[in-house]
Formats: sequence, C-alpha cells, structure tokens
Amino acid sequence: MAESYKENSITLPGAVAMGTGVMIGAGIFALTGQIAELAGPLFPLSFVAGAIVTAFSAYTYIKMSNAFPSAGGIGMILKKAYGPTTVAAGAALLMALSMVIAESLVARTFGTYTIRAFGGDPDSFLVPAIGVALIVVAYLVNVSGSRSVGLLSIIMAVIKVGGIALFGVAGLWASGITFAATSGEAGATGFVASVALSILAFKGFTTITNSGAEVTEPHRNVGRAIVLSIAICVVVYLLVAFAVGSSLSIDRIVAAKDYALAEAAQPALGQTGFYLTVALALVATASGLIASIFAVSRMLAMLTEMKMIPHSHFGMPGGVKDHTLVYTVVIAGFLTVFFDLSRIASLGAFFYLVMDMIIQAGVYRHLRHDIGARGWVMLTAIALDAVVLTAFAAMKWQSDPLIVIVGVIGMTLVFAFVGVFIARNPISEGDHDPH
Repeated sequence: MAESYKENSITLPGAVAMGTGVMIGAGIFALTGQIAELAGPLFPLSFVAGAIVTAFSAYTYIKMSNAFPSAGGIGMILKKAYGPTTVAAGAALLMALSMVIAESLVARTFGTYTIRAFGGDPDSFLVPAIGVALIVVAYLVNVSGSRSVGLLSIIMAVIKVGGIALFGVAGLWASGITFAATSGEAGATGFVASVALSILAFKGFTTITNSGAEVTEPHRNVGRAIVLSIAICVVVYLLVAFAVGSSLSIDRIVAAKDYALAEAAQPALGQTGFYLTVALALVATASGLIASIFAVSRMLAMLTEMKMIPHSHFGMPGGVKDHTLVYTVVIAGFLTVFFDLSRIASLGAFFYLVMDMIIQAGVYRHLRHDIGARGWVMLTAIALDAVVLTAFAAMKWQSDPLIVIVGVIGMTLVFAFVGVFIARNPISEGDHDPH
C-alpha cells in the first residue's frame, strides 16, 4: 500500500482547504435551517457552542496526530488506545460511516439547491438523482489522485469561503444589520440538541487527521491545519447565520430548512443574489464531497491494512484503496436515495458523537501521558458530548423515534460485525500498525 500514500503531497494550505471544504459544504448549506428549527432565535449561538465542544474534542486529535501522523487517522488513534479490539474497529467503522453519511447529506443538499435554481420542487425525485450524479463525479475526480484533490480543494475553498463571507456581509448590509429571526421560543433542551448538528458542521476537521501521512511536515502542520480550519469556519458560520436571521423570520427559515441560504438571499440581495448563492452552494457542496470521499476511502483502506475490517474486491481490478473508494460512493449513493436531509444529519450526529466519546475515553485512559495531553480537557470533551447526545436523542425520540431506533440498531450491527470478524481473524498487537 505504500504507493497509495504519497508523503508531502498535501501542503498546509491544501490541508486547511480540505478541512474547510468538508465543513463548509455540509455545515452552512445543509444544516443552518435544521439548527434554527431546534434552537429558535438563538441559532447563531448554536454554532459558537458547537465550535467550543469541537475545540475540546479536537485537542485529543491534534495531540495524537502531532505524535503519530498517519493515513489511518482515526483508526490509528483507536488502535493505539485500545489495541486490535472490537471497540477500536467498531468505533473506527462508526467514524467512517459518519463521514459517508455526511457525504450523502452534502450530495442531497447539492440536489436541493440545484432544483431550487430552476424553481423545482425540493421534494422531487430529481433531488437524490442529482445527488447521486455528483457522487459519481466526485469518484472520478478522486481516481485522479491526491495531488488533484489537494489543488482542487484549494481553488474551491478560496472561491467559496470568500463568496460565502461576502454573502454574509452583503446580507447583513442589505437588511440594515437588523435581526428578523426573533420570534419563536427554544427551550434549553432544544438549544443543546441543536449543538449536535452544529458539531456536525465542524467535524470535517477529522478529514485532516485521516490524511496525516500525506501532509507536509505532519508533526506540526496537521494540528495547525485543524486549528485554522475550525477558526475560519466559526467566522464564516456566524456571518451567514446572522445574515439569514436578518433576512428571514424563524418560521420562514424552518419552512425552507433544506435551502435556507437561497431563501434568505432573495429578499436581501434580489434575484441575482439568489442565483449567486445557489452557485456558491453548488461549489461548496461539490468540493466538500470530493474532499470527504478522498479521506474516508483512505481511512477504510488503512483499516483494511490493519486487519480491523474485512475486505472483498468483488471481482474489481485495482488495489484496496480503489475498492474502498467504490464502497464509499456506493453507500453514500444508497443513503442519498433513501434518506431525507433531516434523518441523514441525525444519523451522522449519533454515530459521530458516540465514536468521539470512545476515542476521548481511550486516549485519556491509555495514552494521555505518552502524548503529554491534559486529562481534564478530554474529560470535559466526553461530558459535553454526552450532554449534547442525550438532549439530541431525547428531542428526536419525540419527533422521529424511527431514526433513533435505526441509529441504535446500526451501531449495534457495526460492533457485532467487526466483533465476529476479529474473533475469526485474531491479529497481534503490532500487526500492520500504521506509521
């Protein structure tokens, strides 16, 4: 597999672009309306709370990546914390699946904004069809190799971060810097639950962790790229949240929750602003999908190399990396067709928060002294994750109990699947340890 991971192929700007590409693609366009639905008029502050929770979590990933940069990323952290066990393999697979879920979220958002550009029905069957088409295009881009992905990520990140920030400033200016989304109420539980989705809007920083072996000077630059990506996204998210809240009431944001930015652009910036916002959405979601597929396929390949998950080529040519790329886009395509945006986001939040708590607990218990990490930061991260997950699950149990059941069953099946595999294929502690 050495040829699959090209050292020094992703620069610091490329890594930052990759992280912001995934975050902004999912966070702004897919989640703003859903966060407002839960948090009410306080929804801009939900992004701030999400960034704070993410910062506590990211501390562990930065410390681990600085000490052990790896193309396995999350898989490497889990194996070092727990050894080649069912817990490590199951949590790593949860992370991979949460990333694939995010890809379907972004693909479906791309389809929704495309349909809105032509005045179509956001509930049309064309939405998932367009999303799947984007997934296929992202697959073709990824086949071309990591240098192409890095360069494309930088170009698209500059366009969309600048464009979305401009949208935020212009929207605030056009509305006279007033906040229209003051009606409605959100209790404490609703606000805390909304933070689960805000965290999803930031979790793209793990894309950088998963590409650690390919980043230049990884012991320094992986951590730097994570910090810069989160900082950039906080600024962009707040600008956009206030711009949307200045243009639309909470009721209108919730009614258009799958395409809230496009809806907000029209009254604030006119028809031209509407189309420019749709164009930005298409650039942001497309680049986010390309960057995410790049990272998750390599993570699955490394887990396969570490013998933590089974692998079958199903008669396909090429190596493990080529096969995991195909698996990634097939699963993402399936989710895009059969789940709506709200359920996709909920499932992603459940998987990610559980996985993050497992990582924090493992590193705290077994590795914090080795990497010179402060234990209280990890314990705080676990507590914050637990509070947010509990509130989010409680809210979803009331509004959509099926997705909670699907989430629990899904996680149970993941751990059972890898448990049976590892029991039948025991590996030694040092086998295929990533480097």
